[in-house]
Amino acid sequence: MKRRHFITSLAGTAAMVGALGMGLATTPAAAFPDQPITMVVAWPAGGGHDTVTRLVTEFLEQELPSTVVVTNVPGAAGANGVRQVEEAAADGYTLGVLGLHATAQSYMNENATALDRLEPLAVINIEPAALAVRADTGIESFEDFLAYARENPGGIINGNDSPGGFSFLNAAFIENTFDIQLTKVPYQGYAPTVAALVSGEVMAATLPVPMLADLHDAGTVRILGVAATDRHFRVPEVPTFEEMGHDYVITDYVMVFGPVGIPDDRRAILEEALMRAMSGEAFHERGRNMGLMLQPGGADDAAALMATMDDLIYPIMQDAGLVTVRAR
Repeated sequence: MKRRHFITSLAGTAAMVGALGMGLATTPAAAFPDQPITMVVAWPAGGGHDTVTRLVTEFLEQELPSTVVVTNVPGAAGANGVRQVEEAAADGYTLGVLGLHATAQSYMNENATALDRLEPLAVINIEPAALAVRADTGIESFEDFLAYARENPGGIINGNDSPGGFSFLNAAFIENTFDIQLTKVPYQGYAPTVAALVSGEVMAATLPVPMLADLHDAGTVRILGVAATDRHFRVPEVPTFEEMGHDYVITDYVMVFGPVGIPDDRRAILEEALMRAMSGEAFHERGRNMGLMLQPGGADDAAALMATMDDLIYPIMQDAGLVTVRAR
């Protein structure tokens, strides 16, 4: 099956960031924000989205006259946290972060939030999927992985998040793309999946590179492939699936969003503050040290990314039999 990939292009972002020196100064004097802003993470503490969010909020607080409080609202593969933001007052004081899980859930979960009920504010980062195995499995390469899976249907126990989460989707797409069967074990987020991989509860995991890189360096796990068009800077020795001759590219992302209806002036203040927070060298250096592929962009970039990923993910979900609630 032909796979299309998304290569983000945030043209114009640098110019926007450069103009922000005037942006906040020219915003009409207002009381907003004069109380703490809540940033909802739809996954448990310690996972990928949580780590990225806490990095951003640390720098965002330096650009706003109020604190930003991160709260974790896990459950239903991210649907609970997204719904909490959707149902919040559209006053700019409740925001959240989401990724590809929100798109997937909108087609899999009748209680999940529709994408048109969300207001994208800024892109933070984009991360490709990866596949890793415990080093003691004896699986040395992706071809070894495929051979083992075909000889032992269901024999590879894979750790992933709940149905609709990114690591679940990665596992399901690998099954569908390469015509293999895995035993998928769901965990509530990336951190418990990593713990299960380290403890030996599972043999493999389908997580983004930053969650696996240190374990790969230590020799505890072996990353077999990265689902991107280019190698990941954190593990440059690991080939992409494309390099291995497989048309398999899929990426997750983290973006900040709010409920629909935030007043224009408040939305502008939030977007500009987010872009300022993500424009400094200190922010990018911290992100690189964490293994993150930071690619900040404003509200227009975030909306375009969400639409592009919707176009990408829907046919793949159809092919994998994951569209169960509504069709496009």
